Parts: sequence; C-alpha cells; structure tokens
Amino acid sequence: MKKVCLLLVLGLVVVLAAPVLAQDMEEAQMGLWDACPTPENLPETVNLGVIFGLSGPISVYGGPQQQAVQLAVSEINDSGYLGEGIELVAMFEDSTGDAEQAIAAMTKLVEEDQVVAVIGPTLSTEAFSADPIAQENGTAVMGVSNTAAGLTDMGEFVFRDSLPESSVIPGTIAQATEILGLKQVGVLYGNDDDFTLSGYDVFIQALEDHGIEILGEETFARGDVDFNPQLTALLADEPDALVVSALAAEAVQIITQARDLGSEGPIIGGNGLNSPAVLEQSGAASDGVIVAAAWNIASPSPLSVAFTASYSEAYDANPDQFAAQAYTGAWLMATAVRCADSADRADVRDALAAIQDFPSPLGSFSFDENRNPVHDPVVQIAKDGAFAVLGADEDM
Repeated sequence: MKKVCLLLVLGLVVVLAAPVLAQDMEEAQMGLWDACPTPENLPETVNLGVIFGLSGPISVYGGPQQQAVQLAVSEINDSGYLGEGIELVAMFEDSTGDAEQAIAAMTKLVEEDQVVAVIGPTLSTEAFSADPIAQENGTAVMGVSNTAAGLTDMGEFVFRDSLPESSVIPGTIAQATEILGLKQVGVLYGNDDDFTLSGYDVFIQALEDHGIEILGEETFARGDVDFNPQLTALLADEPDALVVSALAAEAVQIITQARDLGSEGPIIGGNGLNSPAVLEQSGAASDGVIVAAAWNIASPSPLSVAFTASYSEAYDANPDQFAAQAYTGAWLMATAVRCADSADRADVRDALAAIQDFPSPLGSFSFDENRNPVHDPVVQIAKDGAFAVLGADEDM
C-alpha cells in the first residue's frame, strides 16, 4: 500500500493540462502515461466485471455502454497501457434492468470470478440493490449511468463517473428559465423507481429555487403505456413547459402523447430522456425536449472528437452520453490498475479515489471526497432528431 500511495503522490502532481500523444500517433490518447509508470507487477490477465442492461427496454442505454467499454478495452490492450503482454478482459453480465438479476450478476463477478473491480449496473435502482455486494467484498464498483441521490453513501468502494441529477437539473432549470422565460410548469414523474423519484425531488427544489410555479403534479409507474389522463390534467392548466422524470420507455410515450394532445411547449427531462433512442422513437415529437448531459457530441475537445470518431468507425453509429461515460469509466478503471501497479482490490480502490484532473471526453475529470464526479455539464435541446446545445442557436 505504501508503494501505491507513493506513486500516486509523486505521479498526480505532474501537470496534466494536455493529453499525451500515443507513440507514432498525432491524435490525442487517453490515459495517465507520464503520471503513473508502466506497471511491472500485474498478472497476465486482469479481469474487470461489467454489468449492463443488455436486453429488454433498458438496452437503449446498456447496448451503447457495452460497445463503449469494448472500444476502451481494445484501445487499452492495443496501446500496452497496463504493460507489455498484460491483457484487460471485460467480463459482461446482463442485468436486464432487474434488481434481482443485477444482484445475481454482481455476486457472480465479485465472489466467483474474483474480478478486480466492477463497472455498472446501468440503473440506479439496480445499483442500490447490487452495489452493497461489492462493498461487502471490498471491490470497487463504478456506476457510469447512476444519477440518483445517495448512491456513494453505500460505502467507500462505491464510485460513479455519471453526474448525479443534483449536479445537472438545477442548471437545466436555470438555463431554461433564462432562455425561455419559464414561469409555470406541470410535473409528471415515476413514483416507483429510485432514479425517477430522485430526479423528481431535485426538480421540485430547483423549480422552487427559481420561483417557478408548479401548476400540477401527476405520477405513473414503470411499464405504464397510457399517459393521456395525466397529461390531459396537466395541459389543461396551460403550463409553459412539462417537467418529466422518467426512463426511456415511458419517456417516449409521454413525449408522443403530449404532442398528440396539442402540447407544443418544451418538455424538460432528467437523465432518462438523454438518449438518441428516445429522440429516434418519438420522432418529430421530440423537438423541444430539454435535458442536461455530462457530454454532447458537439464538444470540440480533442479527446471527445477522437472518441466520437473511433466509436463511429467501430459501430457505424454516433455515441451518446451513456457511451461516453462508459468509455471514460473503463479508462478510469484501467488507470487505477496502472497507477496501483496491482490487481489487489484495495489497492485499485485507493488508486481510483486518488484520480484527479484526468483528461477525458467528458472534460477534465476528478473524483471528489465522496467518490462523485467533478466536471462541467451541458444543457441540450432536441431539434430535428438530435441534441444541440441549448442557446447555441438563437432560433431555438
């Protein structure tokens, strides 16, 4: 452990203002190549557990996440980031969006497969059920799409690189209020899911902080398909916008049904609406959907541009925020292993917690003292089937 701490203290004081360049390459390369020396004590294979929702409705998030981790692992291995001949292996498990399945997947990876660390699961509800297993077994687990409040309170081995709703929703409401002049809204939220409930709480506080009147509130449950009664009640008061805390499957129906009922105003959502699949499935109805994000494809940073190009070339599709966070998460885990020069779970946990000013597609990334992410968010608006930065176009 002393060796780990010494390497981190010495390494992380190195200036990291510019991303290093890969050997014989001119494009930006991920990783703390100079801050942490090439490992000398790793086993030939380092197994990393990954739990995503790869089937069912939740796969709109989990599919891009899996692809992004696969891309990152390929880059890590091809570049020799963990040392010559050392292979990082991602062991994937499908949680299907179900808490019990997530528990089973976490138990298998941590107790049977003895992975060095775990990325995932996809949903906050799954994480609240499964992450305690990692905590009890002293294994670092990183949520790359978990934004509900209180996630890292489960213990010192629980991390996330996904900005919590409390870090992005207030800015969304502030910017939407400034640009669109919001005064009154209707609120619709899922009342049986940790993520949607957490988002609702943050939305209500942000609306109150900005003096926005809440004309009415309605609820729904996961799996619901008919939202006409709730939307009819909310729209009858003619709000300036609808505020929605929902996951993708329900969000698509809410958006399309609201437009069918004649709503033309903004629909302000939480992280569950932040997927190209939501825009694709709701079509032209998605125009005017506003949501904050950890990342936007229009980011000009060299690492973001390089990630977008690599992902698009590999999968013939553009990445979304969930892919960017999963990709960054895999590199963060590999960096913890590199800086620890160890596959010991406690060493990896300590090295992960010490990461500061890590250049990534998300921007300069750090963990705070509670193992939550620190970097700047962006507020987006849907237009013509894609997310653009809110306020970037005066016509929006």
